Amino acid sequence: MAVKVLIPTPLQKLTGNLPEVEVEGRNIQELVENLEKKFPGMKERLTDEKGKLRRFVNIYVNEEDIRFLQMEKTSLKDGDEVSIIPAIAGG
Repeated sequence: MAVKVLIPTPLQKLTGNLPEVEVEGRNIQELVENLEKKFPGMKERLTDEKGKLRRFVNIYVNEEDIRFLQMEKTSLKDGDEVSIIPAIAGG
């Protein structure tokens, strides 16, 4: 089950400058694990030492914020689009 993942510019150095990649995953947690296998270093940028998504990383599945779904347990299906959006602080 391939899912399209949109990679933000700051993380594209890990994907060989690809702005989007296809990765397998039944849920967000599995997707992150598979991103790490394909692109080492990705997981540490997305999760903390306990494996929970970092507060400043927003993830959307088909334009829906996973914070309003089931967080890391949010289910994925073939053809879904996952966007990784780093939070930006302003002043």
